[in-house]
Amino acid sequence: MKRSVSSWVLMGVLLVSGAALAQEEGATYSRGQGWSVLSGQTLGSGTAVTGQVGWPGLSLGLLHGATSRFDIGGKLTFNYGHEGIITSVVPGLKLQGWLRLMLLQTSRVNVGLTFAPGPFFYFYERYTEVGLTLPIALTVGIPVGSALMLNVGLDIPFYVVFGTGGGVVVPVLLGGGLEYFLDRNLAVSFNVRMGPSVGSYSGFFEDRTRARFTLEALLGIAYKF
Repeated sequence: MKRSVSSWVLMGVLLVSGAALAQEEGATYSRGQGWSVLSGQTLGSGTAVTGQVGWPGLSLGLLHGATSRFDIGGKLTFNYGHEGIITSVVPGLKLQGWLRLMLLQTSRVNVGLTFAPGPFFYFYERYTEVGLTLPIALTVGIPVGSALMLNVGLDIPFYVVFGTGGGVVVPVLLGGGLEYFLDRNLAVSFNVRMGPSVGSYSGFFEDRTRARFTLEALLGIAYKF
């Protein structure tokens, strides 16, 4: 009888331990690879090199995990579409800081803010346009297993154009994307945002105030080391 009771107690301990371990492993699994450059999740630690190409251009970035919830870095962008306006094809250059703050993280969802201020230059045939971009984005990330991170977000890439005919433009872009982790250090991605850009900039608006359709559709790659 004593052996029987001991056996049942031992079996119960093993079952409880196994269930706890399974829950822990499941939580880790649902968090993906523990880092992201597109969702609300930050790098956490280490440094990542990133690249994106599509419309409206090509960007290269360097991002460092300063703390478990905050990343800092910078981006260099070569554009051929004026801030994503689909009817405005003009070469441009952007230099931006890159700040990411994770507001919330659970095993099923993460939420973060991104801010990437910096100057831009667009090179028209007879003049160079100079402006300042102050984009802010709110992103919700949804881990799907260990290899896939989905995201949905609201981007407001606000910018100001200086000089004669300049003004303030406020794009409001909604969309989603995904990151697929080939291994623990390498991810490929696709991200899309779209919506109106409303402003008074006469460089590409015929009227003083008008909304133009804006699109960002980018394939990307990120390597963390």
